[in-house]
Amino acid sequence: FMYHHFGEDRFPSTNIKLRQFQEQLDYLEEYNYNVWPLSKVISYIQNKIQIPPKTVALTIDDAYVSIYTHAYPMLKKKKFPFTIFVNTRPIGHNSINYMTWDQMREMKAYGAEFANHSSTHDYLTPKKDENSLEWKSRIKQELSEAQLRLQEELGINTNQNPKMLSYPFGEYTQATANYIKSLGYVGISQTSGAISELSDLRKLPRFAMSEVFANIEDFKLKLGTLDLALKQVTPWEPMIASNPPSLKVTLQKPLDNFSCYDSSGKKIPIKKISELEFEIQASEVLQGPRDRYTCTAVDEEKNWYWYSHLWIIK
Repeated sequence: FMYHHFGEDRFPSTNIKLRQFQEQLDYLEEYNYNVWPLSKVISYIQNKIQIPPKTVALTIDDAYVSIYTHAYPMLKKKKFPFTIFVNTRPIGHNSINYMTWDQMREMKAYGAEFANHSSTHDYLTPKKDENSLEWKSRIKQELSEAQLRLQEELGINTNQNPKMLSYPFGEYTQATANYIKSLGYVGISQTSGAISELSDLRKLPRFAMSEVFANIEDFKLKLGTLDLALKQVTPWEPMIASNPPSLKVTLQKPLDNFSCYDSSGKKIPIKKISELEFEIQASEVLQGPRDRYTCTAVDEEKNWYWYSHLWIIK
């Protein structure tokens, strides 16, 4: 799961109400979920170890101060670990909106882990005025500056083995994903979905928990989903070539009630090519800057599967 602000009503699209967050934590405790730091989940995938059922990672982007003032005491009371992705440049500039390094050191001593969200929170996708060399140089600088700062302030072992990067704005291209992999990073996206041993370590999904999606029934529904690990996806590239884009997917196995929706929840037409192959294309032009196709299905045991595909519209 992914969070940003806690108890800050002026940011409804990225905020979770404290009552909602408390209900979620209480549910995880009452029903004995394994709450792990995200690094542990990733290490299981990298080492091809099966992730136990009912395992959850709680992640937070941007290092806003409400993490320390509101979320941290609630998580500490439950003894739950959590992962914070930090865009490092604003920290230490006496901004009232962000945590301090001292506050983060306190949380790390408790057991929180910290990871890379770039230095300036700039887009990591190529810009129009950049050639390939300039783009790679900018990305490498963004990541290395943030990584160095994290290690200077929070310890040399911070965000190592695995090195994790949360994409600013959740945006990446195939070139971005491949390049950050070459730099040794696991890419963390903002597209929704569950994680499994078959997940792509260039774009691990997370369910976003903002006010409108954070009620306890939605939370329980998403807790119960499984990774719709597709055998093939075409195109992998999120940056659209035509609008509305066409997505061709191949399932690992036949599943019932295969359906897809856009980010507004509108059902998308599906063309069935075979028992395992489908072509998905919205009937209307997608609106920028981002949209997604989210597909769900159910198996014979009534398990729900979930896959979300990012589209970037420029």
